[in-house]
Amino acid sequence: MKAQVIQFRRGRKTYKPRHFILDVGLKKREDAEKFIGKKVKWTSPSGKIIEGKISSCHGNKGLVRAIFEKGLPGQAINTEVEVEENGS
Repeated sequence: MKAQVIQFRRGRKTYKPRHFILDVGLKKREDAEKFIGKKVKWTSPSGKIIEGKISSCHGNKGLVRAIFEKGLPGQAINTEVEVEENGS
């Protein structure tokens, strides 16, 4: 399943370089809670893979927060990540 990288998790003056907000294509928080614990993979244009895990929901509109093993580059925003279908 595909998801889109929306933005870094950030505050007004800080940001978390390993935390990203993902749009899985859901409408409600209850649907997004089913994705907690699933692994995600981002592939760079050169073929390098960075893995992460969905940690929690973000807001009430079906977005989720993923924590990656290593921070993604800024160019990863608005690109797609692969969400594992078969669980954690």
